[in-house]
Amino acid sequence: MKELPTPTFPFSQLGLRAALWPAPNQARPPAAIPAIPAAAAPAAVEAGGISVSWARHLDDVRAAQRLRHEVFAGEMGARLTTPLEGHDIDLFDDFCEHLLVRELETNQVIGTYRVLTPAQARRIGSTYSDTEFDLTRLRELRERMVELGRSCVHADHRQGGVILALWGALADFMNRNKLDTMIGCASIPMWHNGVTSGDAAASIWRQLSATHMAPIQYHVQPRLPLPVHRLDGELQIEPPALIKGYLRLGAKVLGPPAWDPDFNTADLPMLMRIDDLPARYRKHFLGK
Repeated sequence: MKELPTPTFPFSQLGLRAALWPAPNQARPPAAIPAIPAAAAPAAVEAGGISVSWARHLDDVRAAQRLRHEVFAGEMGARLTTPLEGHDIDLFDDFCEHLLVRELETNQVIGTYRVLTPAQARRIGSTYSDTEFDLTRLRELRERMVELGRSCVHADHRQGGVILALWGALADFMNRNKLDTMIGCASIPMWHNGVTSGDAAASIWRQLSATHMAPIQYHVQPRLPLPVHRLDGELQIEPPALIKGYLRLGAKVLGPPAWDPDFNTADLPMLMRIDDLPARYRKHFLGK
């Protein structure tokens, strides 16, 4: 088995993302999260022992950031630069809406997504995905395109119900705000299904590039590519559950994976359009 090659400059030293977007200022407290517009934030929906709602206060966002830190740093070994210990915080958080799933019995946040709308992307000047990929070819989609990111579910609640609840709320958000396209970076851990190098990511990329590529006019390029040509891409490995879920919803892959050593992942750029939802999921999530 090949070892994952080391790039000329380790990503954490190269500081590509930091160069584009400086780290949060640790000398001042993070800004309060702006209120979500009424059209974007219905009341919490409760079912099956969980509730789904949008963060309305900074305390809600902090709970999501603690879960993210637990999953990304605690489980995946991500090296996070954060102004608040035990929280995953970056400069995009203050511009995003944060979707939360809570366990009703404990009120603990057990699942989260963050959503960057087109208006907020214009305010900050970019999406997170822009720091990993050249998204020039998506410029025609941006006015009705949201970015999904920082998806995670608590280790004790990964049976499917939580992620379906998140997706249902996201579909409702898109429908009510007349948005039709979602993008994001879907991560493949460098340790996946017992494979401890980038071979898993290279193999998953090879499989999906043959079956689930977006039209060529939407293809994008990674800023720091995973060196797939130097890895074993012939392994028969299933994609992570979240990526498989996206594919079932009609998502397409936009290009080869970027390498993110800080998060210990290979990130696939993915795009999903409401019009591409299979009929059964359209009826389930949108009622039509």
